[in-house]
Amino acid sequence: MKTDAFIGLGSNLQEPAAQLARAVAELAALPDTKLIAQSPFYASRPVGPQDQPDFVNGAVWLSTKLAPHTLLNQLQAIEQAHGRERLRHWGPRTLDLDLLVFGNQSLNDDRLTVPHRELPNRDFVLQPLLDLKPDLTLPEGTAIATLRAQCPDNRLRRLPPPDYP
Repeated sequence: MKTDAFIGLGSNLQEPAAQLARAVAELAALPDTKLIAQSPFYASRPVGPQDQPDFVNGAVWLSTKLAPHTLLNQLQAIEQAHGRERLRHWGPRTLDLDLLVFGNQSLNDDRLTVPHRELPNRDFVLQPLLDLKPDLTLPEGTAIATLRAQCPDNRLRRLPPPDYP
């Protein structure tokens, strides 16, 4: 059975827009998975420590037969292939991939919380989700549009489409 999965992408190191464009291609190539849509990219100031470059963020909509933890393993492998280092909480990174929403499932264990726990506070995640699916709701029924309207401002700026193949 296929499940709609929404993945958040972020980067603020080593040509962030290029990092995201490559990650989108890698996500589209995952086994038993199809890329449905890709959001525009947005720039925003960092969450947490401000002594780092602004982030570039986006999201993708996948249809996948992978289980949530298997998909998480694939996301982390892509991050590692991009040189992801976890040196400090909310610190700079070459690539961050977050499983935001996985069908109508709610999960909370030591490795994975879905829907993503910070979703209501992140305009740079909510806006790309709205771009992908304006009527998207969380498993308990909250509309992403409602969360976006209540979300703190993070100086979100839509970026022009990248010139990457």
